[in-house]
Amino acid sequence: MKIHRHLSLADKECILTIGNYDGIHLGHQLLIKRVLQESKNRGLDSAVLTFEPHPKEFFDPTNAPSRIISLREKLEFFKKNNIDRVYVIKFDQQFSALSAEEFLKILKNQIKVDGLVVGADFRFGKNRSGDINAFQEKKIQVFKPETLMLNSDRVSSSLVRAAISNSNFKMVEKLLGRPYGISGKVTHGDKRGKTLGYPTANVHMFHKRPPLSGVFAVKLDGFYGMANLGIRPTFKGESKLQLEVHIFNFNETIYGKHVHVTFFHKIRDELKFNCSKELIDQISNDAKAAKSFFNI
Repeated sequence: MKIHRHLSLADKECILTIGNYDGIHLGHQLLIKRVLQESKNRGLDSAVLTFEPHPKEFFDPTNAPSRIISLREKLEFFKKNNIDRVYVIKFDQQFSALSAEEFLKILKNQIKVDGLVVGADFRFGKNRSGDINAFQEKKIQVFKPETLMLNSDRVSSSLVRAAISNSNFKMVEKLLGRPYGISGKVTHGDKRGKTLGYPTANVHMFHKRPPLSGVFAVKLDGFYGMANLGIRPTFKGESKLQLEVHIFNFNETIYGKHVHVTFFHKIRDELKFNCSKELIDQISNDAKAAKSFFNI
């Protein structure tokens, strides 16, 4: 898989899909499957064009939605599913000012788009002025897979985000087609967990603002454990969320390793304690709760 950070000239035509793809839920996966199917049928490249940052983060960073997955996790998914090329476009003032006609020329002449796979509500260009009719005028075939519904709701990133925020991980798995997790590299921390009797793996997240916080029953690469995702208010506090995982019955050294933490159950919200003893007692109760959930 080739990753392009610029709209460079392609040497082959492609079937393209465009979107933020936050979460890559089952609705997104229908689009990706159609891209792979059409590109294979025509002997063309499969391609995805996505944005960094999310356009809403550019226009209104204070009120932008939290990220379900990081850019790295998106790229890992595309690679696993054999996408040939991914365009990660910097969404800035210059890009947001492109007219629909200018954007179409880039797609046709530089990316060499032969077919486009998009959702029913797809719009593009400055002020979202362009629609799918413009592609057909440029002889770019448009494919619109059916809208995926769960009960009476359209499967969407907003629906996934709400389910994660409510710690409804069974619903999240239905929407994503997989359990929800966060990936990152294990880094050295301040060793405070070890002094409390509960050593933790400090996982460096690529998320700016994941849509959940608190104490959870988790698995780290298949090992049972519990995780605190928060700002650690009992001590100095942090400016952004930190992910710390205590793995049960685990003595391996995993510093520098890229790991995946899967969330299964929320135990409680993060709390501020008056002293270390209160915190240790609560962590002990949290461990019992996590082990009870996993029945271990």
